[in-house]
Amino acid sequence: MSKRTPARLDFEVDKLTNSIENILTGEIFETEIVRLKTVDISSLNRSKWQFNWRMELKSAEREVYALVTKENPSILHGIMSIEDMGDHFFLHLIESASFNKGHTKLYAGVAPNLVAFVCKKSFEKGYGGHLAFIAKSALIEHYEKTLGAKPLYGNRMFLDTEAAYPLVRSYFKDFDNARL
Repeated sequence: MSKRTPARLDFEVDKLTNSIENILTGEIFETEIVRLKTVDISSLNRSKWQFNWRMELKSAEREVYALVTKENPSILHGIMSIEDMGDHFFLHLIESASFNKGHTKLYAGVAPNLVAFVCKKSFEKGYGGHLAFIAKSALIEHYEKTLGAKPLYGNRMFLDTEAAYPLVRSYFKDFDNARL
């Protein structure tokens, strides 16, 4: 498969929660992150998503995950595409569902929940929670403040152990820190 130009990500870290939170009621919903497979392609309506998730699912190097609630696992609240780089994970794409974007969004905490999951995978693989991604220029400061991300070069940013650990613990209370 030919190499694609990495996307500059523009996800919003609206609120660090311990799950996802209904904006109107404040109700918290327990979440799960599930790996999507090529058989799930038919459930991804292109008109509802900004990115071409079908192409991501077809990539042999990438893993695609979706955030769902335990209460209703058929509704995808967000999707991301990651790649194991051997010493860290690279976040290629991340997107909240259309109903979780903008000033009319229904749930807060979707994007940081997904980012925390990747950092957790990074710890589990022995990579110290390290995660890299390319940010849109206008959001570099936002990711520094909300996630503790650090600039690497250009628009490339990363989360190190110091930034990743509290994020993972926020979403995964039972995370075993003995692996650090």
